[in-house]
Amino acid sequence: MRLRAVVRRNIAKRVYRNPLVARFLGRQYHRSFYYSRDATWKNTSWFGIPLLKCPLDMWVYQEILFELKPAVIVETGTFRGGSACYMGALCDILGRGRIVTVDIEELAPDSQRHERVTYFTGSSIAEETLGRVRSFVGDDEPVLVVLDSDHTRDHVLQELRLYGELVTCGSYMIVEDSNINGHPVNPGIGPGPMEAIRAFLEETDRFVIDDTREKYFMSFNPRGYLKCVK
Repeated sequence: MRLRAVVRRNIAKRVYRNPLVARFLGRQYHRSFYYSRDATWKNTSWFGIPLLKCPLDMWVYQEILFELKPAVIVETGTFRGGSACYMGALCDILGRGRIVTVDIEELAPDSQRHERVTYFTGSSIAEETLGRVRSFVGDDEPVLVVLDSDHTRDHVLQELRLYGELVTCGSYMIVEDSNINGHPVNPGIGPGPMEAIRAFLEETDRFVIDDTREKYFMSFNPRGYLKCVK
């Protein structure tokens, strides 16, 4: 019996260490999590504030923030302000960092705010908005950017081009929700963030995909952790 157990354990190790198997199982779990009856990821919050993100990505965020200790974080797509408050709390722990978050709609009056966060209203790709963001960033660094607004390809591609200029070497531009349009969820809804990432990387050599940030096998931002190398 002991020999059989050892054999089974060794076989399991070989199977599950296979990158193709790990990727397949990760994608299947991703779909199950995303489409769960209880809409698990839509029922996620930070200290009671709703935020539509995968908890595994939020864990990666805190790892990145600890490593970089950014002076400024720029976020497009505020929603209810949950992710901005989350990053604000991490900055409190780090003892540094300012955040600006941009949304086309004003934050609801009953939404919770964080003292480290500045809230701008306007289109993220409008020149006026971008000018305000540039002024907010100033000469501080490192600068981290999170893109989580309109998820259509053309909009995200324009954000990548505009906000990529703000990212300092060694830091990141994170593209949220590149899992849609069949990567691996919500197939057939049209080109989105993943397609924008592909187009952007054909235009520039300043950024590379850091796939080590997908070490937990499931990310709502596949190929979306872009590291600035120049």
